[in-house]
Amino acid sequence: MTDDPLRPSGPAGPEPDLREPQPFAAPEATGEPTAFDGPLPASADDAPTAAYSPPPERRPDWASPSWKHAATVDPAASPPVVSPVPAATPAVRTRSGTGPGTILAAALLSAVLASGGTYVLLRSSGALAPAGSTIPAPTPETSNPVVSIDESSAVIDAAAKVSPAVVRITASGTVVGAGEAIPETGVGSGVIFDAGGWILTNKHVVLTSDNSVASTLTVELKDGREFEGTVYGIDTLTDLAIVKVPATGLPAAPIGSSSDLKVGQLAIAIGSPLGTYSNSVTSGIVSATGRSVVVQSGTRLNNLIQTDAAINPGNSGGPLVDAAGNVIGINTAVATGSNGIGFAIPIDVAKPIMRQAVAGQELARPYLGIRYEPIDLKLKTEKNLPVEEGALVSSSQDASGTTLPAVIAGGPADEAGIKDGDIITAIEDRTIDGEHPLDLVLAEFEPGQTITLHVLRGTQTLETRVTLGTRPADL
Repeated sequence: MTDDPLRPSGPAGPEPDLREPQPFAAPEATGEPTAFDGPLPASADDAPTAAYSPPPERRPDWASPSWKHAATVDPAASPPVVSPVPAATPAVRTRSGTGPGTILAAALLSAVLASGGTYVLLRSSGALAPAGSTIPAPTPETSNPVVSIDESSAVIDAAAKVSPAVVRITASGTVVGAGEAIPETGVGSGVIFDAGGWILTNKHVVLTSDNSVASTLTVELKDGREFEGTVYGIDTLTDLAIVKVPATGLPAAPIGSSSDLKVGQLAIAIGSPLGTYSNSVTSGIVSATGRSVVVQSGTRLNNLIQTDAAINPGNSGGPLVDAAGNVIGINTAVATGSNGIGFAIPIDVAKPIMRQAVAGQELARPYLGIRYEPIDLKLKTEKNLPVEEGALVSSSQDASGTTLPAVIAGGPADEAGIKDGDIITAIEDRTIDGEHPLDLVLAEFEPGQTITLHVLRGTQTLETRVTLGTRPADL
């Protein structure tokens, strides 16, 4: 694999069936894809996808639905106040003929009880405390600090902030089958990221099942407006595409960052599940980051966000949003036969092509021209490597057993002197590790940009300047 890390081989368990919620039925994968400038782990994280979205039903009125997802965590209750329990008063039985001894005993008992009560009162008031000491007054209403988490309000506010920028995309086209043209129609979602009519969505939303661009795109806004859209560009690295509509002053969603996501934080998905329930809102958490899956078309997607927010066919291309109402990902796939296993492309991966589109540039991704394996403790032990993190430039084998070179001849890395066995530890000032794999860091740069690679070669530490190429579209 070129610019494609290989996770150390090992026994793989059964892979979950993944589906890519999209408008067109995709053909079965014909073999293991070769990915460039991106990791190709062979692990239980990898998974094939299944079916695309069903045909859309009649579109409901945009303005009539309202969405509200509430999950309220009650504030911590104050501990109960425990009052002292007074001692029971002894019962006194009288009988006729009581003698002096009985009267004296009763008098003594009364005196003892009275003095004891006086002592208790003086003790509690502090009058009997030693000189110089301070006994704080009792606080019967004392409680632990109250922490209130209003998840319901966060979801409502985030949905209100982003929903106007979420669109439904109906894609129509034809494919050739049995010697005739067969019409196809499917529905997905998208999010407006620039008021000038720029929309980010999934690549599979705008392609037919034979991977040709849909001939017609209808983009519908929440307020009921419809526009004819055109595909501005297709991403060569991920399942992303840019759609343009001839309009200005559109509601644009605020774009956040996916670099500092925390597992367990609130995640909100917005889209058109089943192509019918437009602008549906679901919530959950970020279940994991850095996931890799293989979708039904055979494409491997890396560094995905996993979430348990409900994602269904038709949600593809819609935004994944944080509690502040910022877009942190683009929903792209869901595991079939599961409950709450969906995946989104981190928004930071999309930002370079978003910038290119608004600037009127052709969508392009950087290309280094290497195959590599991400280093972890297992790989370090297996290959006796000097470090536990980084990217090991390494050859690999394809499905037919043919050895693929670690460094692509004539590529940017080859021209910069990178060799098989080198370990790339950083790009510029960005350390390569499990949280920041090489392909994810590389995606932040532009083709033609010159960068510094920090390389460990045996016992030598090198700094090599590399001018990035443009990633080929067929990788």
